[in-house]
Amino acid sequence: MADRRLQVFFTVARLLSFTKAAESLHMTQPAVTFQVRQLEEYFNTRLFDRTHNRISLTEAGHRVYGYADKIFLLYNEMENAVREMTGEVSGSLTMGASTTIAEYMLPALLGDFKKRYPDINIHLKVSNTEGIVSMVENNTIDLGVVEAPVANKNLVLERCRADHLVAILPPDHAEAEREQFTYKDLLNYPFICREEGSGTREVINEYMESVGSNADLLSISMELGSPEAVKGAVEAGMGISVVSAATVQKELKLGTLVAINLDPPLERPFSFVHQKQKFRMRVMDELLVFAQDYCREHPGEI
Repeated sequence: MADRRLQVFFTVARLLSFTKAAESLHMTQPAVTFQVRQLEEYFNTRLFDRTHNRISLTEAGHRVYGYADKIFLLYNEMENAVREMTGEVSGSLTMGASTTIAEYMLPALLGDFKKRYPDINIHLKVSNTEGIVSMVENNTIDLGVVEAPVANKNLVLERCRADHLVAILPPDHAEAEREQFTYKDLLNYPFICREEGSGTREVINEYMESVGSNADLLSISMELGSPEAVKGAVEAGMGISVVSAATVQKELKLGTLVAINLDPPLERPFSFVHQKQKFRMRVMDELLVFAQDYCREHPGEI
C-alpha cells in the first residue's frame, strides 16, 4: 500500500547498502537501484552520494528519510488498528536464528504457528548468535532468536526457554560410562568447539570462568561451524564436546553418541531479541505470544 519506491529508499538508507537492502527486501540489486533512481527523478535531486563503493545520504536524502520514518510508523499503526477491528492477522516478518535454534527449535514451533496463522509469511535467516544480534542492530531482521546473553542494552531480550547442555563422547570412549563430567574432565581430552561468535562457544567460555577455570585451558583440536559438524567429529573419535541436549536426541537413540551431564550443571536461555520500539507490528506480537505459550507447553521437546 505504501509507495514502493519510498520503501526501497528507506531500506537502503537504513542499511546504507544496496546489496543488503536487496537481500532484506528479497529483490535483485538492479531492481533496488531502479526504484531509488525513480524516486530521485521524482524529487529531481540525488538522495545518495556514491563514492568508492560506499554510499551516504545527501541533505535531501536525510530529509526524505526522516519523513519516510514517520510515514511508515503511521502506516503500520493504521494497518494494525484496522486488523484489530477485523480480527485479521496477516503480513510478513523476517526472523533470524542462531544455527542450533534454527535446526532444532524453530521448525516445529513455526510449523504450528503457520497452521494457526496461514496468512503470515515468515522469512528466516540463519547465522551464529553474533551475526543475529548484528542483524537486529542493523534492522536487517525484525526479530532474532539467540542462545547467549546480549550485551547491547538498546535491544530487548525476552526469554523463551532454558536449554540444557551436556558433554558428548563416542560410545567407545574410556569415560563413556561416567554419570557426570566436571570442568576438569573437559581439560583432559581434545575438545571440539564451535567457531568464535557462536552462542554455544560463548556460553562454554562463561561456564569455565564461573567454575574458576579458563576456557583457554581447553585443548581445542577443532573449530567447526555447525552442531552437525561437531557431532560428526565426536562420533569419529576426534575429541569430546559440549552441546545442547536437544541436538543429540537422534544420536542417543541410535547409540552413536553418549551424553553426560556436567557438574555443576550448564544451562542457558533461548531468547528473542528485537529493537526497542514504541510501536511493534502485530505480526511480531502474535509470534512472541505464541512462542512463549509454545515453550511453556513443550518444555522438553525443542
